[in-house]
Amino acid sequence: MQSMLLTNGLLFDIETGKTQKKDILISEGKLKTISDRISIEDNIHKTIDLQEKYVLPGIIDCHTHLGIIEEGTGKIGVDNNETSDPVTPHLRGIDGINPLDIAFKDAISSGITAVMSGPGSNNVVGGQSAAVKTFGKIIDQMILKNPIGLKVSFGENPISTYGVNSKSPVTRMGITSLIRELFMKTQDYMVRKEKNKIKERNMRFEAVIPLLQGKIPLRAHAHRADDIITAIRIAEEFHIKKLIIEHGTEAHLIKDYLVEKKVPVAYGPMLTPRIKMELRQRHYSAALELAEAGVKVALITDHPYNSIEQLRTIAILAKAEGLSLIDALKTITLHPAEILECDDRIGRIAPGFDADLAIFNGNPFDINAKNHMTIIDGRIVFTRDTK
Repeated sequence: MQSMLLTNGLLFDIETGKTQKKDILISEGKLKTISDRISIEDNIHKTIDLQEKYVLPGIIDCHTHLGIIEEGTGKIGVDNNETSDPVTPHLRGIDGINPLDIAFKDAISSGITAVMSGPGSNNVVGGQSAAVKTFGKIIDQMILKNPIGLKVSFGENPISTYGVNSKSPVTRMGITSLIRELFMKTQDYMVRKEKNKIKERNMRFEAVIPLLQGKIPLRAHAHRADDIITAIRIAEEFHIKKLIIEHGTEAHLIKDYLVEKKVPVAYGPMLTPRIKMELRQRHYSAALELAEAGVKVALITDHPYNSIEQLRTIAILAKAEGLSLIDALKTITLHPAEILECDDRIGRIAPGFDADLAIFNGNPFDINAKNHMTIIDGRIVFTRDTK
């Protein structure tokens, strides 16, 4: 892979929010050097003068259904819920994500270089999610990390999917009992497996083992405060080391408890009407409340429920409500990288990190700014026609 030098870019300092004029040397798909001035050498194959355009780490959305709910296909492209059974831990998101979904192009043109995608929230246990880069045609070659969590869902979605047909779960108690039953049976399976008493593997239990061993987090769809508390209760009961609350519409109502339990929130989607009871407490300043309390917050689109290219707009709206520039920047870069447990590769502009960059023709937190160029793994995958 050829080397590339970007000169005269304005980089945001992730700790101060101030911009600094820097050169960036990219080699072998990685950020090699960031310095005030890098001399042009013969072994640099391409040099681009950014002319003081703003450079962000590649933007990250840590909760989407990109490629698994395809755009422009109708029902045939909706693969995020296997509603034949409310408990499906053995489903893998990568088996349903289509990288040729046109929404991936929208992500790239918006400066979004990595996303989480996976099963939806109609099932009590939906399956395993994956973190993927947004450029490519073969999903196996786009994987950033897989799996990156086991999906469970609390509240309205499972009840409205199954309970309305008098199938379990009918109540919130039913939801939690199904999760608890699965985890208890997996624990028993693990004991038998340790003693070599398993005659044949069980796909469902095998999928839960990494969670109970602390290798992957529990990703809990929970809007209401009581459902968030239930997710924490379940995690503690089964000694699950990492829990992520997805959506968290009422998370600000119990923010101190989330700080105490060190539970991060992938908050959103924000650009939706309050179309169901669980969204009544949704408001734009909730991200500010959570951040000020000390909760780690990442903003999400939940694509396609908010379109993937709206992620930066969501961050701008949160900033307009009082979220600091630094916190707004972290909600779409560093924090989602940490939630995906990929912060050793993405989320920062630092030597050794993946060369994933979003370059804007103005301040990225100005709604009028546009993404000028997107770089993923050191390759320019999008350039806006400035003419």
